[in-house]
Amino acid sequence: MAPSASAATERTSAVRDLEADRELVLLRELIQAASNGPEMEPLAAAAARMITDATNTDVCFVHVLDDGGRSLTLAGATPPFDREVGRIRLPLGSGIAGWVASHRRPVVIRENKESDPRYVPIAGLNDAGFTSMVSVPMETGPGGLVGELTVYTVERRDFTDNDVDLLLVIGRLIAGALHQARLHRQLVGRERAHENFVEQVIEAQEIERRRLAGDIHDGISQRLITLSYRLDAAAQAVRDDPAEASVQLAAARELVDLTLAEARAAIGGLRPPVLDDLGLADGLASLARSVPQLRLEVELTEVRLPEHIELALYRIAQECLQNVVKHANATTARLEFSVSDDTARLEISDDGVGFSTRETLEHPLGADESGGYGLLSMSERAELVGGMLTIRSRPGAGTVVTATIPLPPARD
Repeated sequence: MAPSASAATERTSAVRDLEADRELVLLRELIQAASNGPEMEPLAAAAARMITDATNTDVCFVHVLDDGGRSLTLAGATPPFDREVGRIRLPLGSGIAGWVASHRRPVVIRENKESDPRYVPIAGLNDAGFTSMVSVPMETGPGGLVGELTVYTVERRDFTDNDVDLLLVIGRLIAGALHQARLHRQLVGRERAHENFVEQVIEAQEIERRRLAGDIHDGISQRLITLSYRLDAAAQAVRDDPAEASVQLAAARELVDLTLAEARAAIGGLRPPVLDDLGLADGLASLARSVPQLRLEVELTEVRLPEHIELALYRIAQECLQNVVKHANATTARLEFSVSDDTARLEISDDGVGFSTRETLEHPLGADESGGYGLLSMSERAELVGGMLTIRSRPGAGTVVTATIPLPPARD
């Protein structure tokens, strides 16, 4: 005897209630995991375990978008793949996971995943023993990509639309928590970098003060003392030997010129006079001429900016060119300064040895290779005037450093 329509309706309703209860239990577990702390890896690991339980799958991988927005990192996985957390990186668009993240669309493969043109085997994640899979993006909202998650089963499984919808819901649930964890990690890293920067700035200030005091004591002060002796001798010679007086006055004049040059050099260390005299464009041109080690091309826009922005851009260019000379082993560099759309843009590129920007992307305010604070100093200078610094480089391909600073609205 066929079941009645009411019985079928009751069974459908019971299934829906069961799925709703399962989602509610999962939501409570995710909230509990997120409340245990703001660390990303423990949260992703807990989410991977919960997802396999909720979806009755065998393994789950949770990939999170890196801070640079160009690759995915394995942040959580069920055993035995949890040992690969933090080691696996996928360029955005590479493999099925990268395709899902870049296109923001789920992928379902029931069998023979190796025949899919998007499939790329990943060293360390031996998925040959798994047959069926579902991969979905994790988003916090329109445009808010956080990462991607994938579930696998050993046995062939016909994943349904409801299964995909459930994973999308789960992805949205944990995306918010992972996004907050990432923001917390960035904030902690930025605070740590800022503390280090403040310490280095204070130390640099003390070193600069001692240097300036030494320059004044050993240079300007000694020359002024000698100048006083020369003037005393000239005053004495005026009465006894006018010719000797002329010699002493000429020597005094020479001392005055040398002392004035040293005073200007000391003042230039505090604020470049060329900015006040010529403006930023001519100041950058003068700076470029002071670097004979490089064949330096310049393209500069003649425009005056607020003093604090001109000083920040000049110091960034000065620090960057010093880094090129000291570290890049470059023969040619290019210095560009332009203003458009209410934004000032300074870019310095070179054909040097380059370096890996992975650490720079993950820790944009990190110290430079020499252990100093070159990159950190340039980043902080840009941020202090409301701008940002970006660095593009790879080994053997040179480096491009770009500072962009928004300009305040012009006042009448």
